[in-house]
Amino acid sequence: MSLIRATKNAVSPGGKHGVGNGETRDPIGYAVLALNKLASSDLIDRLGLRKQTEQTVFTVTRGGFKVAGQAGRAFAKKGKKGAAGVRVPAANPSGVFDLTPTEDEQMLVDVVGEFAEEMVRPAAAEANEACAAPDDLLKSSLEIGLPILGIPEKLGGISEERSAMAGTLVAEALAKGDMGLAVAALAPGAVATAISLWGTDAQQATYLPAFTGDDVPAASLALNESRPLFDVLRPETKAVKADGGYVINGVKTLVPRGADAELFVVGAELDGKNVLFLVESGTEGIAIEGDPAMGVRAAGLTKLTLTDVKVDDDAILGESDGTTYLEVVRLSRLAWCALAIGTGQAVLDYVKSYVNEREAFGEPISHRQSVAFMVANIAIELQAMRLITYKAAARAAQGKDFAREVALARKICADKGMQIGLDGVQLLGGHGFVKEHPVERWYRDLRAVGLLEGGVLV
Repeated sequence: MSLIRATKNAVSPGGKHGVGNGETRDPIGYAVLALNKLASSDLIDRLGLRKQTEQTVFTVTRGGFKVAGQAGRAFAKKGKKGAAGVRVPAANPSGVFDLTPTEDEQMLVDVVGEFAEEMVRPAAAEANEACAAPDDLLKSSLEIGLPILGIPEKLGGISEERSAMAGTLVAEALAKGDMGLAVAALAPGAVATAISLWGTDAQQATYLPAFTGDDVPAASLALNESRPLFDVLRPETKAVKADGGYVINGVKTLVPRGADAELFVVGAELDGKNVLFLVESGTEGIAIEGDPAMGVRAAGLTKLTLTDVKVDDDAILGESDGTTYLEVVRLSRLAWCALAIGTGQAVLDYVKSYVNEREAFGEPISHRQSVAFMVANIAIELQAMRLITYKAAARAAQGKDFAREVALARKICADKGMQIGLDGVQLLGGHGFVKEHPVERWYRDLRAVGLLEGGVLV
């Protein structure tokens, strides 16, 4: 599809998510328009990166890049305290059960997929060893609009309708390159999306301009805790009212990009209810240290310790009755399901080529029924994971109850995703155990799907 045609499609009325009267644009249309604006920039010509086909609409920066800003940035307080923030409406259902992406959604997926193939996949092995994402990759992820995907168009983003489906598709496409780098790239957008969905006018005015500008801060959604039988709905991090604000104490683990994050959304218990707090990294009492894990290492996982951290009385994000916290948990799990699908697809694509090329006893090992059946099972389970996750995302986008669907998606993606990783390693035999092939890394990443909470959000 040419960029000119994509632009026309982006502004055409009556798409699957539109109202059909020419007054509402497909939310993905705004994403395509933003990407096309980047493609028309002189920057990629100066860098010599424009392709003749004009299908590459992201920028690859070759020079070194320092992570935007420094931890401890002072966010200037703005907006009306306590006033409701801007909210995007729920997506308009088409009336037909169809989980096929629209043409604009597919265009966005193609763009992100190309970014994942050309930038994410080649950087994955080194990033895994370094436990950090390359600066130039993170810079490029900002330039393709990842942080603003869930921000309302009125606030400088590209979302005109609820974008849970778009976020799911993007997370899946990125994870085909590498799950750890996908988490690192999506982490700031998770915080921006949360503020867009539940923030007050003051919170949106204070923080969202940073995410829609040129100097996008690193940020992270911190829900995980390191303790036996951890239950995300029973956090041990506690908050109490004090001196016109709140004091938070606790430890959050496996927090992506915590070392350079300038803003955290922290889950804690307050008066018996689970609540989310906006906590700036420069707040006194915050300590951050590395917390590398078995998988998702490229996300730069860290431990966040809060010791008598004082925040203002308007630091609560969303409702204080536990409903917002529960919604965040569900949307985060939905995002992890999408990451599992993308990584599972990477496994399937890799092993299909491997078993057809690897020969034993004078013929490809794919001629063995045990091998062929195992590859077929990966494809079957992967499609089941995709359909259930897409259904949950579609219901979330339409403002419908999706608790049942996301629970089913979480279960199948955690169990079958881990099995896909295991089968991938088995199909490669001895090669599945060595780092020369990426399947061992994907196996380790897929084991995180049923364990990690927070970090990403759709």
